[in-house]
Amino acid sequence: MNIFVLNAGSSSLKYRLYRMEDHMVLAEGGCERIGIDGRIKYKNHAGFSVREDVSFPDHETAFRKVLAYLTEGDGAVISDLSEINAIGHRVVHGGVRLVHPTRITPDIIREVEDNRDFAPLHSMAQAGVMRLCLKLFPASTFEVVVFDTGFHQTMPPEAYMFGLPYHYYKDYGIRRYGFHGISHSYVSERAAKLLDRDINGIKMVSCHLGNGSSICAIDGGKSVDCSMGFGPVDGIIMGTRSGQVDPTALFYIAKKENLTVDQLSDMISKHSGVLGLSGISSDDRDIEDAMLHGNKQAALTRRIQCYQIRKYIGSYAFIMGRLDVILFTAGLGENSASLREAALQGMENYGVQLDTEKNKATIRGKEGDISKDGSPVRILVIPTNEELKIALDTVKLVENR
Repeated sequence: MNIFVLNAGSSSLKYRLYRMEDHMVLAEGGCERIGIDGRIKYKNHAGFSVREDVSFPDHETAFRKVLAYLTEGDGAVISDLSEINAIGHRVVHGGVRLVHPTRITPDIIREVEDNRDFAPLHSMAQAGVMRLCLKLFPASTFEVVVFDTGFHQTMPPEAYMFGLPYHYYKDYGIRRYGFHGISHSYVSERAAKLLDRDINGIKMVSCHLGNGSSICAIDGGKSVDCSMGFGPVDGIIMGTRSGQVDPTALFYIAKKENLTVDQLSDMISKHSGVLGLSGISSDDRDIEDAMLHGNKQAALTRRIQCYQIRKYIGSYAFIMGRLDVILFTAGLGENSASLREAALQGMENYGVQLDTEKNKATIRGKEGDISKDGSPVRILVIPTNEELKIALDTVKLVENR
């Protein structure tokens, strides 16, 4: 069975084509700068690879180019679109109602569009690509949508409600939604398999750390809390996002600098976090380099980052009543041994015993247990694979239809 996974952004389109019998990636890549100028990356399992500047005025033009690479020329991996059995779409925000992986219908697409206020830059692009697929692919092609917020819909009300007048929740859906749900779901399932344990009996904290970061409490395979809130800015500091900030501080800044709501939003989303605190870069590699050269602001930024990670791990452990596993995933979580070590400092008395040599020896892109032998809490590094998770969820719906 061939599954085509699509992830549309406001000006991008990522894709991956799987042969599900052995999980082989037949082809993958992405289109960037859609609506600006355009660039496509494409490679297949046989080693064919291309990067090309192409005019992409819209997502349809970009998508048709992807389909041409899949079916035509030296890099083709299929001869006809009918060889794609199903398509799995990632949608960032499903709102309150759209929770589980769902077969796509015109009504579902309209509901995704109705939720656009939750994620305006992504929802309309994702809905547009779904409509395109219904138009361009044979009617027999099974199409599924998987929601990034869906995994967190098991959070209890005490975790997802804000201390605002209740009618804002009833009228507008103002609540904690959580993000990176597909990633947290994938790595927690992989952790259970690696440990050869029933996921229903494991209490985990999953740290998805990248340019966007979230930390999730997972009890028995279900999300019970997440650091990200109504939108993807809340929680710990990220590449350019502020993380949690007292709103009265934002009101004060807005009044002092006469900022509009949009300008304030831009400041906390694009100019804060690691970039804003360090004054150097949003890239952790630049921060580490600056620290090695004695930059005190970079060092402070790293300490803040690690302090916040440690605070969430500790609070989630108490919420769940026990902690069995800590997971590190995404670009920073998978690749920065120094950040993992610094984030876990001082937790030994709580059963979190890191093996520093195993930690330093982790291989990029590989799964690994970096805890000491006999550590009560296992510490795992698991590369995330959201595309494969979407493909697996799609297969389940295909087989159960």
